[in-house]
Amino acid sequence: MMRGRHSWGVAVRRSNGDIARVAYSLPPAGFKNKVLRLPVIRGIVALYESMALGIKALGLSANISLEGLEDGPTSTSAAPAAQPATGETGVAGSDQLVHHPAKVVEVDEEPPAFGWKQLTVTVTVAVVMAVALFIVVPLVVAKQFQHTLSNPILFNLAEGVIRIIIFILYLVAMSFIRDLRRVFEYHGAEHKLIHAYEACGRPDPEYAQKFSTRHPRCGTGFLLLVFVLAVFLFALVGKPSVPWLVLSRIVGIPIIVGIGYELGIKWAGRSTRLWARILLWPGIQLQRLTTREPTFEQLQVAAAALEEVIAMDQAEVAAQQEELALT
Repeated sequence: MMRGRHSWGVAVRRSNGDIARVAYSLPPAGFKNKVLRLPVIRGIVALYESMALGIKALGLSANISLEGLEDGPTSTSAAPAAQPATGETGVAGSDQLVHHPAKVVEVDEEPPAFGWKQLTVTVTVAVVMAVALFIVVPLVVAKQFQHTLSNPILFNLAEGVIRIIIFILYLVAMSFIRDLRRVFEYHGAEHKLIHAYEACGRPDPEYAQKFSTRHPRCGTGFLLLVFVLAVFLFALVGKPSVPWLVLSRIVGIPIIVGIGYELGIKWAGRSTRLWARILLWPGIQLQRLTTREPTFEQLQVAAAALEEVIAMDQAEVAAQQEELALT
C-alpha cells in the first residue's frame, strides 16, 4: 500500500504472477477543514485515516488475491510491473526484468465496503488488545513497585521503560511468524521505493535495490517516539489509582500522538540536520525488526502501488486546477 497527498493505492501479486493495482482518492475533508489541519490535531487525524485506510487495504488485497486463484498462468511476454514513467530502465541489471515477468492488471472495482458491524468489531478488538498490552500491563507491573518508586517521575519512567520493552518483545515475537516476516519484507520494499523516488523522481524497482530498508518517516520510529514522549508527559499525572491511570493514558495518547507527529514526521522527518538524525536514530534502528530485505518481485509490487498513486495524484491536481480555471 502507498499513500500520496491526494490518493492512496494498493498493488497485489496474484498467485499466477500478475500484479493487480488500483488507486482511490483520499477523502477531501482533511484538506478543506482548516481546524483539522492545525498542528497536533492533524496528527490525530492522520492516525485515524491511516487506521481506516489500512483496514480497507487489507480487505481489498485479500479480495484481489482470492480472485487471482481463478486466473490462468501469465504469459512470459507480459510487460513488467512499474516501468519508470520516463520509459527508462533503472541503473542496474535490466535483464532481471526478463527473469521476473509480471502482467499489470488494473482493478476497476470500488474499495471493499466495510459495514459498521465489521468495522466496529475489528477496531474494538485491536484497541482492547493495544490498551491491555501497552497500557494496563505496564501500569500493573509498575504498581507492584510503587513503594520503591515513590517519586512520580521515577514511577512513570519505569512504566515507560516497561512499555517500550513490551513493544520490542512484541516485534521480536512477530518476526518469528512466517507470514509476518513476509509482511516485513514488503514493508522494506515500500521504504526502498520511497528512497528511490525521492532520489530519482520515479518508482524504479531496479534502482531501489541499492537503498536501505529503513526510512526516517516510518511508523515504527513514530511509535517509539510516542512511547518516549509519554514518559515525560504522563509524569504530570502523578500516581493515582490504576483505573485513573489507565483513563489518563487513554485520553492522553491521542494528544501525544499529535505532538509526536509534529516532532517526528513534520519536523525531524524532513530535516537533515544533526539534531534530527539523533532524534530519529533509535526509531530507525528499531526498523531492523519491522523491515526485511525484499525480493525483486516484492519491489515490483511496491513500485506498481507507488506508480498508481503518482498517476492518481497528478490526475487529482489537474482536476483541481481545471475546476479553479472554470470558476
